[in-house]
Amino acid sequence: MSIERVRKYFEEKGIADKIREFDVSSATVELAAQALGCEGCRIAKTLSFHVGERVILVVAAGDAKIDNRKYKEEFGVKAKMLSFDEAEPLIGHAIGGVCPFAVNDGVEVYLDVSLKRFDTVFPACGSSNSAAELTIDELRELSGYIKWVDVCKI
Repeated sequence: MSIERVRKYFEEKGIADKIREFDVSSATVELAAQALGCEGCRIAKTLSFHVGERVILVVAAGDAKIDNRKYKEEFGVKAKMLSFDEAEPLIGHAIGGVCPFAVNDGVEVYLDVSLKRFDTVFPACGSSNSAAELTIDELRELSGYIKWVDVCKI
């Protein structure tokens, strides 16, 4: 299970206690916000894309949407999301639990500037019923991000 991969990764960093698991689904921004009792904008959703042969993840605020023009300017191609069936084999996490932690080798992680307005955010932790509250600095460090991008609109 991919939550176990994330748990092991967080244990190595000494922060496994940050992972919260729920009795209800947190697979969408709305469901995660309900489970956590927070605003949906503070959910750090992880979106997965093909960029040629590469697989990239863009972590964005829950209320942000991909801006196709900005995305193409940044990555040089039209935004093409991974299909449901592609996510787990290519990323290491299934849809509903996709997160930027403990991903497969070669997966590139980018953080969208839409997250910068928050002190803490709630990304998933590898399952459709988990999340962790992280500071933006913790998210940067733990995700192994490549760089900040501006590919969304709010």
